[in-house]
Amino acid sequence: MNTNEAPQTTHNDQTAANRRVPDVWPTLQAHDAPALIDFLVGTVGFLRTAVYEDGDRVAHAQLDWPEGGGVMLGSHDPKAAAWCREPGTFGAYVVTDRVDDLYRRLTDAGAKVVREIEDQPYGSREFAIADPEGNLWSFGTYAGEPRPDQG
Repeated sequence: MNTNEAPQTTHNDQTAANRRVPDVWPTLQAHDAPALIDFLVGTVGFLRTAVYEDGDRVAHAQLDWPEGGGVMLGSHDPKAAAWCREPGTFGAYVVTDRVDDLYRRLTDAGAKVVREIEDQPYGSREFAIADPEGNLWSFGTYAGEPRPDQG
């Protein structure tokens, strides 16, 4: 394990105080999962919450977005065809209140911009990049519409 990784936790370590609420977790696979994790953490700004390695492969990683949500990823395993997605085919929209700062940081770091930052007609300010595996990441201020009253 790398010394810069967060301490590993398991489901059994969760208490009522730190238990997460139910959420949706997009998942993706990578040809070079350690390099993708380094890019998403070191360049984009995700938090390295958990990384479980199996030899030279990443069996599972959880990366949290500081403003909420996150992604799970691992090394590509074509033998797991029932669940495996081809690397580079993933796309995600990430909500941020700091879209201009993030855009500057990513362009300064040389990230591949696939859609320049601009205001959208529906009120969001957005841009998009491709990560080193070819996955597309859109960042914007649009946090979604309010949920309908559940009555």
